[in-house]
Amino acid sequence: MQLLQLLISGAAQGCIYGLIALGFVLIYKATETVSFAQGDLMMVGAFGGLLTMTMLGFPYWVSVPAAIIGMMLFGIGLERLVIRPILGQPAFSIVMLTIGVGFVLRGLITMIPNIGTETHTLPVPYAGQVLNLGALVISAEQIVVIGATALLCGLLFTMFRYSKLGIAMQAASQNQLAAYYMGIPVKRINGLVWGLAAGVAAIAGLLLAPITFVHANMGFIGLKAFPAAVVGGFGSLPGAIVGGLIIGIVEAVAGFYLPEGFKDIAPYIVVLIMLVLKPNGLFGEKLRKKV
Repeated sequence: MQLLQLLISGAAQGCIYGLIALGFVLIYKATETVSFAQGDLMMVGAFGGLLTMTMLGFPYWVSVPAAIIGMMLFGIGLERLVIRPILGQPAFSIVMLTIGVGFVLRGLITMIPNIGTETHTLPVPYAGQVLNLGALVISAEQIVVIGATALLCGLLFTMFRYSKLGIAMQAASQNQLAAYYMGIPVKRINGLVWGLAAGVAAIAGLLLAPITFVHANMGFIGLKAFPAAVVGGFGSLPGAIVGGLIIGIVEAVAGFYLPEGFKDIAPYIVVLIMLVLKPNGLFGEKLRKKV
């Protein structure tokens, strides 16, 4: 029963990693670049929900959609004003730019008086509630995280499978030039992908906030979401979620059964093993460079 408790706890944490990893994969598939600002976008989304609830006084069910939509618009604007002008430059330049964006966002949050440097509790209606199943105790926060992740995965699957926008995103990610010749507005699609990635990051932040509180450094969790994307395969959306679950469960089990300190290095050990055994990840496609 104790192991089952650990698995559920690890799965809930893994869902957060998986959602942030989804952002990594979405942006990589669209632009073939890696955005290391995902963790900080998650942090800004959490602060957005906190401010709309506490300062503006909106109820939870209004604040959450408002924060997500706001972050999607922010992601679209970020791609248009900051990322798009540098596309075509070496990949290293874009990676460094996204790292810089993350530092700027963190700095701007800490500059907010009496808010940015403090740790806050997100007032959610399900705080402190638990589900007792005999000896198994599941917190409402864990149930909401797992349920919301499953729902979001279903919505994303439906969008990419059946909607014109989702099919256009897939086409642009596979071959931008061919998609452009077929009349797909590739630049606009890339902006929407960045918006979608920012929205997913905001959802992750709003789900994580009731568990770990809201603070300016919560974006560093993105460093553990990156291994999730590597394990699942950088080109696979389902792989991001599966990779997140693997990292979360490994971390939870290592933290309980292994000596102190192993919890923090366990995700990176998993990545090293995966890179040796299956370099493209569990669901990654094997790519051959054409010459």
